[in-house]
Amino acid sequence: MSSLIVILPAPGSASAAELRFVLTPEGRSVGSHGSAAAALLPAASGEIVALAPASALSWHQVDLPRGVGPTSARLRVVLEGLLEDRLLDEPETLHFALQPQPRAGTPAWVAVCDRAWLRSAVQAIESAGRRVSRIVPEFAPDGPPAMHVLGEPDAAHLVVIDAGITLAPFTATTAARLSPAVDSADAPVVLAEPAVAALAEQWLKTRVTLQQSAQRWLLAAQTSWDLAQFDLASSGGRRAFRRISALGRALWSAPQWKAARWGLAALVAVNLLGLNAWAWKERTALDGKQAAVRDTLLKAFPSVKVVVDAPLQMERELAALRQSTGAASAGDIEAILSAVSLAVPINRTVSAIEYSEGEARIRGAALNAAEAAALDASLRAQGYAPRIEGDTLRVRPLQAQPQVGP
Repeated sequence: MSSLIVILPAPGSASAAELRFVLTPEGRSVGSHGSAAAALLPAASGEIVALAPASALSWHQVDLPRGVGPTSARLRVVLEGLLEDRLLDEPETLHFALQPQPRAGTPAWVAVCDRAWLRSAVQAIESAGRRVSRIVPEFAPDGPPAMHVLGEPDAAHLVVIDAGITLAPFTATTAARLSPAVDSADAPVVLAEPAVAALAEQWLKTRVTLQQSAQRWLLAAQTSWDLAQFDLASSGGRRAFRRISALGRALWSAPQWKAARWGLAALVAVNLLGLNAWAWKERTALDGKQAAVRDTLLKAFPSVKVVVDAPLQMERELAALRQSTGAASAGDIEAILSAVSLAVPINRTVSAIEYSEGEARIRGAALNAAEAAALDASLRAQGYAPRIEGDTLRVRPLQAQPQVGP
């Protein structure tokens, strides 16, 4: 199931005619990336994730009071009170987003950004018919310590993740201050985009790991962060759908579920083999029974040369044998009329009797509902199948009922 990651333009920048995007076929690899107008973004069969750039967010750590959680109605007011002294803008103009699965009584990270910017950036995507499922940060402070060198050589900047997120221009002076931390035993990993990798190695005097921006955005989309909270939150139904979709994607593609996927595939394969083996066994047993019936027919009636429907052919041969020897059968007119005489109410007369191919048709025996039910039960007990059509009673032996189907 493919997913589309759309990078939101930074606040204060001119309204970009094109948006950068990454299309991933299964959530683990970069399928294609580039930039396009909102209406021309590639289609995705899965979710559409909006990514907020690092320059748009500020990060703050707070201690949530006990009794206040992600679903608390007072959460927004509590966050405003906790962050009031740290914010440069009025709280009502800002958007807050709490980290995933926070616990009361323990420090929790809060992302803060301009509310109007975030709302307009998301609306620009959704106005093109692309419903945004989640909003994720480009970097989150709850990840492992790392240094990211981004941009171009003449305009490089640095993102440091270590007990928070620090953004700064990447200059020789900045690199000199960071060199002792890079050389330490517990040094954070240094990642750089290809355009500034050589510059980062020169100034930091260490080897760096290459990471393209598309790969970085893909990793950001794989986190459990969702900045769409409070007034930007989706309805309960959409949140449930997102959770189910995220679980489905994790089960389908997440590395930690690889063993479970193989186990499920093996279970399905074993069941298919078992069903095929059971079907083969049942088919073999059925073929054996059919062969036994054919053998019985051929042994009892050697005149039969070709077997098409063994039970029907055997019945016909038996009828012919009875007729040739003069033996009575349940399908004879005498036997049918005898059975009917025991079932029809006393003093009831009929207007006509017809007989053809083992079936008697008796006209004029007008029966009410109770009499018809009693007649049906009596004849069936004697081995006959009655059928009333108007004032006509049709009777034939049960074993001589017409066969339906092949």
